[in-house]
Amino acid sequence: MSIAISSPKEGADGTDPVVAEVTREVSIRYRPIGVIRTGHVSAGATPIQPVFAKGCTGRAEIFPEFAEGLRDLEGFSHIYLIYYLHKAGAMKLTVKPFLQDVERGLFATRAPCRPNAIGLSIVELVRREGNVLYLDGVDILDGAPLLDIKPYVPRFDWIETTRNGWQDEVDDETARQRGRRRQSER
Repeated sequence: MSIAISSPKEGADGTDPVVAEVTREVSIRYRPIGVIRTGHVSAGATPIQPVFAKGCTGRAEIFPEFAEGLRDLEGFSHIYLIYYLHKAGAMKLTVKPFLQDVERGLFATRAPCRPNAIGLSIVELVRREGNVLYLDGVDILDGAPLLDIKPYVPRFDWIETTRNGWQDEVDDETARQRGRRRQSER
């Protein structure tokens, strides 16, 4: 990441203010910690969110050099997987989301065609065997490079929402039907 930092001389009050400015020419590189394995090979037959993927199992195969970092993870029922959307396609700033046939701004959706193709899923951690995590509720295409894992902790992560934007226009049955997509074609 390219960051320009300027630090004026120490102020009269003894503080040393630091101003950081991130430029538009930032280059960020990530190193995968593993790979996600699933039965999902076609985006059109993959559930659109983990909530619609119950029964869709998979595994995260963690590279040996990161295995020690898995210690204590099996104590959590759910985890966040942060991964690269390796088959996302070109970026689009407006999209028709899976749950509606109306154009929306990309950042008001969870569409994969993002400027930075990063995916985020909360999945159930069924068990851990060495450096392999067995998962349920997986909505991720097979072969996705895994960038990070974090435990889901309701104490920190659960927020009672009062607004859900355009999502409030979608009834539950429509969401279920469109969300599960064509899983039988897998």
